[in-house]
Amino acid sequence: MRQLFLFLLLAGTLAWAGDEIPALDAKSDYKIGDRLAQPASSSPSGYRETGWDDLLPKNWDPMKELRALNLGALADADPRATKVLQKMRELWDSAPVEPSLRGERIRIAGFMVPLERKGHQVTEFLLVPYFGACIHVPPPPANQIIHVLTSKPLKDAQAMNAFWVSGTMDIDHTDSAWGASGYKMKADVVTPYKEKR
Repeated sequence: MRQLFLFLLLAGTLAWAGDEIPALDAKSDYKIGDRLAQPASSSPSGYRETGWDDLLPKNWDPMKELRALNLGALADADPRATKVLQKMRELWDSAPVEPSLRGERIRIAGFMVPLERKGHQVTEFLLVPYFGACIHVPPPPANQIIHVLTSKPLKDAQAMNAFWVSGTMDIDHTDSAWGASGYKMKADVVTPYKEKR
C-alpha cells in the first residue's frame, strides 16, 4: 500500500472538477498521508475489528499497470503521463472489493470526508484510510473508501476528523465528487478515534 500512496501523491497534480474543498480541522495533529494506528482494543460486542488491508482482495495488485512504465522519464506536461494517470484513475475507481465482507459487522478506524450535512451535523460521509485523502491528495482506490450512512447525525464533525465506525458492510459502488467508493456501511456506532501520542 505504500507504493500505492506514493503514486497517489505523484498523481496529485491532476485537477478534477468538484465541490468546494472542505476546510480541515485546524486542531489536527495529522499530516497528509498519516494513517491511524489500529490498536488492539475491545470492539463493541458483535463487531470484528478490521484494518484497511482487509478490504483489499488477496490477488489484487494496484501497481500492475505501472510496472512496465518508466515514470521518471515522463515530464509533467507529457501527454503520455496524463494518459497514464487517467487510466490509473479509471482502474482505481473500479477497483475490486473483497466479497467476503458483504454483510459483515466490522469496526474500522479512518478519516471522515463529509458528503451530507444538516447544519453542523453530518449524516453521510466517506471513510478513508489516510489523512488528506480525497481532499488534498487524489482519492484512493474504490476498495479503500467506505461510503458511511449514519443512524443518527454526528454533531460538530469536521473534514478529516478521525473516527471508529462500527456497522454492517455492503458491497455497493457509489460515485461522489470526492471519490468512488466500493463499499457502503450502515453505521450503528461512530465514536471519535483517540490515539496515545
